[in-house]
Amino acid sequence: MKKTVLFAAALVAATAASAQTGEITSNRGENWLSQDGDWGLIFDAQPLLNYAGNLLNGTSGNGGAALNNIFSTAGAAGVNDNTVVIGGKKLIDANTAYRAKVRLGFGSTKRTELVPDMSDGADPEDMVEDVTKDNFMGIDLGFGLEKRVGSTRIVGVYGAEVGIGFGSSKTTYEYGNDLTGGSRNTEVKHGSTMGVRLNAFAGVEWFVAPKVSLSGEYTWGLALRSKGHSETTTETWDGDSVDTTTTEGGIKENDFSLDTGVSGATIGINFYFQ
Repeated sequence: MKKTVLFAAALVAATAASAQTGEITSNRGENWLSQDGDWGLIFDAQPLLNYAGNLLNGTSGNGGAALNNIFSTAGAAGVNDNTVVIGGKKLIDANTAYRAKVRLGFGSTKRTELVPDMSDGADPEDMVEDVTKDNFMGIDLGFGLEKRVGSTRIVGVYGAEVGIGFGSSKTTYEYGNDLTGGSRNTEVKHGSTMGVRLNAFAGVEWFVAPKVSLSGEYTWGLALRSKGHSETTTETWDGDSVDTTTTEGGIKENDFSLDTGVSGATIGINFYFQ
């Protein structure tokens, strides 16, 4: 009788320990779920959604239901075009994790136009190049606390994040001919953007393989964004030489929003390491 009671107590203790630590193993004995002390890497699943859509219907450019707006309201100029969303997390216990994300956007466009060479003695068929360059960059950083619920392959997550973003862009003009009259722009710095956000998020993680999960989250939060005036540099011919001046212009904007669309829905792929 005493042995039976001890065996039952041990079985209950083992079951409770397994439930608390969320130990689910594969046929090879690998833990499926994340564990205390694990480090995690988070990647935006948007490129895979685009690829799957293109593969199924034979077309290109599928947007995948606009799931890439993780930090878009921070206002980084151009950040929606060429972005890399990378995140990391550290599990400090079975139910709590610190996490951070970074989004980098950058790019440039160069346009070249052939125009007649206006220099003295030039052949009428000679051409020179006028070059226009557009450049942008954007940086968004996010930090948060995540709470985790459940010990099965589907885990609920919720928590809060704070983020800050910076963005800028400019257009430069290079001319093949010297200025001999009138005026022309040489550079336009579009208004720099700065934004902050505070989000609450909730979602799920589905562990599809040992230490690998797909996640889906939706957020609700506050976003503030400010965009400054633009600056235009102009060169002007005064009859003897070229003068260069810089002036401010454009519209200064300040935005405020409290909405579920602050960051929108996101889908991610998560990898965990001990």
